[in-house]
Amino acid sequence: MFTGLVETTGRVRSFEHLGEQARLTLDLPFASELEMGESVAVNGCCLTVAAMDPEGAAFDLLTQTLAITSLGDLVEGATVNLERALRAGDRFGGHFVQGHVDTTGTVLGLEQHGQDHIFDISLPPEIARLCIDKGSLCVDGISLTIAELGSDRARFWITPHTFLATHLPQLKIGARVNLEADLLAKHVARLMDGFSAARAK
Repeated sequence: MFTGLVETTGRVRSFEHLGEQARLTLDLPFASELEMGESVAVNGCCLTVAAMDPEGAAFDLLTQTLAITSLGDLVEGATVNLERALRAGDRFGGHFVQGHVDTTGTVLGLEQHGQDHIFDISLPPEIARLCIDKGSLCVDGISLTIAELGSDRARFWITPHTFLATHLPQLKIGARVNLEADLLAKHVARLMDGFSAARAK
C-alpha cells in the first residue's frame, strides 16, 4: 500500500526488452536501504525488487504490466517518481494507493500559472466514471486532487513543492501517464454494478 506522496525521484539506467517482458534498472537515492523482494512504486506502478547493487535496483516487468502501464515508454536517463511501501505507524497523507495501475491517460497541458502549474490530462471512460470533482486520482504515482472535471479530462493545480519534487518538470505534452482511480470509488462502482444487474433480472 502507498499514499501517492512521492518520496523522491530516480533515473532509468537501462530498459532491457526480454521478449514480451522487460527488466527495468533504476538508479535510486535509497538503494542502500532496499531489500530483495521489497515493493517500490515506480511512476505509480508497484514493482518488486529483483536485483540490487550499491547505486540502484532492477525490476522485472511482466507482459500485463507493459500492456496496462506506460512503463514501456521509459528510456535511458528518464526521471521516474518513487515511493516505498507505507509502513505501519507512519503518518498517512495523500490517499490509499495500491500501485495497481488501471490504465493510462495522456498529458494535454502543463503550464505555469503564477507560482503554480495547471496540469491537464485525458481520462479514458473507465477512469472518468470513477472520478468526482475535488476527488483524488493517482497520476504517475502522485496523489492529486481534481480541480476541474470534464467528461473525458481532468485539471489539477500543482503546487511548487509537488512540481519540483516529482518528474513533472520533465513531462511532455502527449506523454502517457499511469492512472489509478480511488480505491473506494472502485469498490462502490462494483457494488452498484452488481445491484443494477440484480435488479434487471
